[in-house]
Amino acid sequence: MTKLNIRQANINDAALIHHFITELAIYEKAEHEVKATVRDIETSMFGANSSVSALICEQAGKAIGFAVYFYNYSTWLGKNGLYLEDLYVSPKFRGCGAGKLLLKHLANIAVEQGCGRFEWSVLDWNTPSIDFYDSIGAKPKNEWIGYQLTGNDLLAFSKS
Repeated sequence: MTKLNIRQANINDAALIHHFITELAIYEKAEHEVKATVRDIETSMFGANSSVSALICEQAGKAIGFAVYFYNYSTWLGKNGLYLEDLYVSPKFRGCGAGKLLLKHLANIAVEQGCGRFEWSVLDWNTPSIDFYDSIGAKPKNEWIGYQLTGNDLLAFSKS
């Protein structure tokens, strides 16, 4: 097996990250929902006021996956948490340990930064990912239901 490498993404990876975002959206049957452009990735992830970071997983120098994360905050813990927005490994590279390595890398970042938790969400139909997360000891948050306001709903509420 060829060694895997995890590195911090940089602005030169914006097109690659956009490519992975699109692949992930296709997998999640939501390609039509990707509105971000490469330029959006450049400015939002790598701009001066960015609050998000990304990792690239490589095998033999070829990018095979990525993770996007940011910090949130727990009032109950009085500590930051690390939130994983996206984790994706291209289909032909699944099973080589890339996903687990990305998660371990993120867990180490969370520990090094003194975070009280490391969390993410998964679609309820995504059985392979759920099985994978269960296998590493992650626990689902069954008591909480995620909510969001986006697009026109967000705009309408802000103006109400």
